[in-house]
Amino acid sequence: MKYKIKLENQTYNLNDLAEMLKAMRVMDDRIVHALNTTVPTASFSGKVDAVQTCKQLYESLMEAHQNRDRAIKACIAEKSELVGQLREERAKDGDNLEVIKQLRKEQTNLKLMQSELNVEEVVNDRSLKVFFERCRIHYMPPRVKRSSV
Repeated sequence: MKYKIKLENQTYNLNDLAEMLKAMRVMDDRIVHALNTTVPTASFSGKVDAVQTCKQLYESLMEAHQNRDRAIKACIAEKSELVGQLREERAKDGDNLEVIKQLRKEQTNLKLMQSELNVEEVVNDRSLKVFFERCRIHYMPPRVKRSSV
């Protein structure tokens, strides 16, 4: 039985979710390239609106981060619910090896999805660090202006 999860009116199994996250992380993986091709150096600063370019890139990054976060948390919620149901079944029938086996499998999958949140945090931090190194003189997001500057 493949476990399926419903996100934004579509159903994904865990493999599909992993592929979806991989595709959604392309922007983060290519952040240096995006900054090099869109944010001008000092000699080209008059030809491109660096403020607008950095603002658009930041908004795109934030949207991607939020979408991935929602997808992972929705998967964790669904998986947690399933683990809870299997625990109840095991409590009723502790000798049922199929239930015990399925519970262990789902608990492992739940832990994998929870660890995906940690991966997401690292990816987000890395992308934002590179973004701020390159765009801090052109654009500072509203949330950051108050807290770190």
